[in-house]
Amino acid sequence: MKKKAKKHIAILGGGPSGLFIYKRLVEANLHNFEVTIFERKNQLGVGMPYSKEGASDEHITNVSDNEVPDFVNSIEEWSKTAPKALLDKYKINPENFNEYKVLPRLFFGAYLQAQFELLTTKAEEKGIKTDIRLNCKVEDLIYKKALNKVWVKIENQSVFKFDEVIIATGHNWPHLHEDKVSGYFDSPYPPAKIALKLNHPVAIKGSSLTAIDAIRTLSRKNGTFQKDNSGKLFYKLNRDSTEFKMVMHSRNGMLPAVRFHLEDSHLKNDSLLTIEDFAKHRAENNGFISLDFVFEKDFKEIFKEKDPSFYKQIKDLDVEGFVDAMMGLREKLEPFQLLKAEYAQAQKSIKYKESVYWKEMLAILSFSMNYPAKYFSAEDMMRLQKKLMPLISIVIAFVPQSSCEELIALNEAGVLEIVSVGNDSEIEIADEIGIIYHYTNEDNEEIAIPFKTFIDCVGQPHLNYDKFPFKSLISNHEITPARLKFKDKKLAEQEISNQNENVEQDNDGEFYLRVPGITINDDFQIVNREGKVNPHIFIMAVPYIGGFNPDYSGIDFCEEASKRIIAKMI
Repeated sequence: MKKKAKKHIAILGGGPSGLFIYKRLVEANLHNFEVTIFERKNQLGVGMPYSKEGASDEHITNVSDNEVPDFVNSIEEWSKTAPKALLDKYKINPENFNEYKVLPRLFFGAYLQAQFELLTTKAEEKGIKTDIRLNCKVEDLIYKKALNKVWVKIENQSVFKFDEVIIATGHNWPHLHEDKVSGYFDSPYPPAKIALKLNHPVAIKGSSLTAIDAIRTLSRKNGTFQKDNSGKLFYKLNRDSTEFKMVMHSRNGMLPAVRFHLEDSHLKNDSLLTIEDFAKHRAENNGFISLDFVFEKDFKEIFKEKDPSFYKQIKDLDVEGFVDAMMGLREKLEPFQLLKAEYAQAQKSIKYKESVYWKEMLAILSFSMNYPAKYFSAEDMMRLQKKLMPLISIVIAFVPQSSCEELIALNEAGVLEIVSVGNDSEIEIADEIGIIYHYTNEDNEEIAIPFKTFIDCVGQPHLNYDKFPFKSLISNHEITPARLKFKDKKLAEQEISNQNENVEQDNDGEFYLRVPGITINDDFQIVNREGKVNPHIFIMAVPYIGGFNPDYSGIDFCEEASKRIIAKMI
């Protein structure tokens, strides 16, 4: 009897996404395959956020050990065998480890790297061959349909041939002006580049966790945090940075919400809609999944039992009404006053281990939106983008307590402020150095303020189809731009008349909304121009699938996507 040939599998990227895929392969109890891992950097597990590309010593996670799925062992268990120098550096005592406390990002990266090493040992024990190629940049993917193979081309022109490839290349911040304009930074990463001693105001675009990363780095270079006799944090500028300050520019002028105790640390809920529920709904709704249906079933109705008083407040509200009500509450308070109030609420939540339940359910709703998003109508996707996601992005940031304390101290020292710039703000590149920030203020006045230093901190951008890194898949039409069909042609025509460049009409007369990234199916497989699924190429690289996955929540996303991919592969 002829022995079955081994399947050759490639994982492009050895960060957290690649780690999850590899873990599931090792645990799948399959033996007839080999794995090759291509990693651009010189270490596995850490990816961008948990390496020096995305963090310095001052940066912390917004998740704790109890919220992280176990790989080979938990962070608490691993800390008992972690290098003493690492534990001492970050003042972590394994005998007094708090699984509810956030961690230094570089420490968490060391944990992930250790998990990859433990998994390779487990793979070896199971007879699974793993070829790890570090400092290796993949330049292109070429799908050989006639051979049922995918060729992986690396930067030295070598080509490797595989049966299946998983693209897990992680974050990507394109450089637009950073190398050309003095004082302009396309992102705050790697943070070493913005560890600058300055004596002038800095413009920060955005107020997300990415902005807080920049603030943590800049504040330490230009002053010191200290505590008064009561233990309250305060900030003092250095003598040579007396003119230094940071100005966050936010579309809505709001700060993200504070981390609180989660009833379900892994943001799942047994009451959520199942794939079977979605299939039934689509069959009754001309192939679409309704945003209102998801909002009712995966959010509002859950409060009937869990929080009846809150349900009474929202039971008659649609998506728009709910967002307006919640945003209205936030708009009543000055941003830093609201931050202080939410900080106090979060402290109480953590102390008594009681969730702020509507915020937790909003995080669960956001994550549960990833599956049905590709079946939304164009109209519903526009509603999601314009109304619900802005609220979600604020509420589920889960800013750690120490970051809140620093933001408050900086604001009270007159070193940090936030301004609302609306949706129409513009960044003008100055002639000699820096930028000019143009926006209309709340008094409807046209504002133009020059800054010598500007940092774009809006977070990971959703990248369009033409930014996809593996160009052969584009030129051979093996991938296609993600788009959603309009239910209402008149609304589509109105969008076109309003110069919405993302709306297009097909030859069959139907209208579509282009959304960021490429088309994928439920199993994260790419889809070609003819609408056929490619059974050999999977993708979980978040910058390129954002249109069909509007919320990719770090570790949670990696866990869910890898589960679907491996289930399909085996």
